Amino acid sequence: MPEKPVLDSLRVLAHPLRVRILSLLTGAAMSAAEAARELGETQANVSYHLRRLHEAGLLDVAEEVRIRGGQAKRYRHDPDSGPRFTRDEPEEERLLLAALAGELRRRSELRAADGRTSLTDAELWVDRSTWEQAVEHARELGRLLHHGARPPRSEGTVRVSATVALFVLDS
Repeated sequence: MPEKPVLDSLRVLAHPLRVRILSLLTGAAMSAAEAARELGETQANVSYHLRRLHEAGLLDVAEEVRIRGGQAKRYRHDPDSGPRFTRDEPEEERLLLAALAGELRRRSELRAADGRTSLTDAELWVDRSTWEQAVEHARELGRLLHHGARPPRSEGTVRVSATVALFVLDS
């Protein structure tokens, strides 16, 4: 599939349900009906958002299956599609960060009382080398989690939340 402009991809991600869909479809390929059941949304709504994410190049059609006489596409998110997002469109990037903040609020309400956590928040000055190391560690963390993702409620898994946003601030 040809690469979509960064602007289109950022806009498509600025919707909170689409962020949830991408997370869900990292661990398993699902049809609109399957994803809708998992997310507690209508099939029509999820189907619309799946099409938008697919058009933006963020979902691949993993397979087409025959269901009750019809064809259903099962989509899968490729977590390696993320590097195309750059600072070329700062306003669109702010919309994406706002969607992620909203998703973090939603997830925090689901937090298990006895779960292990790690929380870091910082606005500080560091040397360039420290910054580059931090960004690479964050990318590696993202790869580890995305490639280890399994279908919902798979035996031996725990449901987790991970949101990492690193960026340089204006001086």
